[in-house]
Amino acid sequence: MRRLSDISLHLSQLKYLSPSSSEDQQCSRSFMDVKAASNGVSTIEDRILRITGYYGYYPGYSSHQREEASENRTENLHQDNHVKTRCQSCTSAFFKIFWGFLVILSVSSSWVGTTQIVKVTYKNFHCPFFMTWFSTNWNIMFFPVYYSGHLASAQEKQTLIQKIRECSRIFGEEGLTLKLFLKRTAPFSILWTLTNYLYLLALKKLTATDVSALFCCNKAFVFLLSWIVLKDRFMGVRIVAAIMAITGIVMMAYADGFHGDSIIGVALAVGSASTSALYKVLFKMFLGSANFGEAAYFISTLGFFNLIFISSAPVILYFTKVEYWSSFSALPWAYLCGIAGLWLAFNILVNVGVVLTYPLLISIGTVLSVPGNAD
Repeated sequence: MRRLSDISLHLSQLKYLSPSSSEDQQCSRSFMDVKAASNGVSTIEDRILRITGYYGYYPGYSSHQREEASENRTENLHQDNHVKTRCQSCTSAFFKIFWGFLVILSVSSSWVGTTQIVKVTYKNFHCPFFMTWFSTNWNIMFFPVYYSGHLASAQEKQTLIQKIRECSRIFGEEGLTLKLFLKRTAPFSILWTLTNYLYLLALKKLTATDVSALFCCNKAFVFLLSWIVLKDRFMGVRIVAAIMAITGIVMMAYADGFHGDSIIGVALAVGSASTSALYKVLFKMFLGSANFGEAAYFISTLGFFNLIFISSAPVILYFTKVEYWSSFSALPWAYLCGIAGLWLAFNILVNVGVVLTYPLLISIGTVLSVPGNAD
């Protein structure tokens, strides 16, 4: 009996030492059940914490707190990525416009400089084909300049042989062969030479401003040839621009009264613009949209073809006294090198500008050469 009284006394003491009364425990249990019902099915972790009697624990609270935190973190990451993407796009657009303005000034300056030096050279040296041949030979340096830029900027550098093999795929999977060299390079080299030669001949008949304005019509001719040959989509705005360009050609010839030098000069300038447009359309047809390295390699092959196969033409013109000079020491080498260097810079800028900025800005740079060449 005494033991039973001790046990009952001990149980009563435990009852008073409990953290809450039975009503409080029921309220706490009902509150935890409500939290569990609102937060979903309790996990294994929730059950373990309930069994161990973790103080202040509510079922489902810890797991859902982590889920809400992870969701908030994901949303913050998405917002940060969206902000970074917008900043990167704005930065790239800004740099494209910035490089565009530099390319516009460089293209316009190089073309104006070439035209003006040609006009100065004509005062003492009248050999337009020799000037064309000499300047075209400098195209050989196009690919070495490109490869030097590759070595300076690329993270994964390639050897010269590897780069030549990669860029020579513009001629096909087998690369450049003698047959493809003659088949693909010959017509483009002839068109290139005709474009520059007719342009230089036109500068002997007309002012630099008129020749530059007439040469800018090659954009209209490119559209017409692309529409006819490449079956490009018809655009009314471009056909109106082509009609206006042709009307401008007629008006310029009419303004000078259609006398001998004027009409010949207009015909030469229009011929130069036409061969330039044909070159661009055929390049797109047979060689596709080449990248900068392939274009540099192709233009260098044009220089090699010019040096190997067209070198006989200035020799023939020299001995027939069509283009004659007294001695090689009498040649204006400074002017000739200036023309060739600026012409090479113009071609490099046109090809690099397509990568750095918008093609429209390059066309604007060519158009700005017209007021730049104003006499």
